[in-house]
Amino acid sequence: MKSLMEQALGDAWDQLPPALHAHYLPGKTRDVGQLDVDFPAFMQPVLAILSRLGALVRRRGKAVQTSVEKSVVGPQQHWHRTLRYSDGQILHFNSVWELAPDGHLVEYVNPWLGLQMKPSVVAGQLHYEGVRFVVRAGRWALHIPEWATLGHTTIVERALDEHHFAMDFRLTHPVFGQVFRYSGTFRSNAGP
Repeated sequence: MKSLMEQALGDAWDQLPPALHAHYLPGKTRDVGQLDVDFPAFMQPVLAILSRLGALVRRRGKAVQTSVEKSVVGPQQHWHRTLRYSDGQILHFNSVWELAPDGHLVEYVNPWLGLQMKPSVVAGQLHYEGVRFVVRAGRWALHIPEWATLGHTTIVERALDEHHFAMDFRLTHPVFGQVFRYSGTFRSNAGP
């Protein structure tokens, strides 16, 4: 059984190091680590609304203890992210990934709103580029260019050693600059 990422990357999958292979194994996996979450103050009301829709998180933090549980149900991969802040607050960010044409992936944050991304391997690192947002209702889908919303999404994941990786997610608006970022380090497939 191939993971969605292996299917999306095709032969480029073999260029990824073991820590990133383990991060994208098919079946049920769990990564543990910590995230830094940052965004400008003017984004707080926007993130409050987006988090109610299931997108991103609405609170900044440094070294936030984070676990990412993944499971496969049919052609979908379910991601369950839990962020535990030092004051005891717990935030969740869940999504469902689906394979799209042309080696793209779509990450849905609720049943109707998703981000289409193109993954590629660059010098042993996994790079994602946002392609567009997708709004769907049944068989109908509306494609919205990134520039018409919050901006362009980029994600870079790189292995630190055989079992650990670093990730960096950025959302950059063409006028306002970087409007959201979370980055951190994780142990791949760390078990229960």
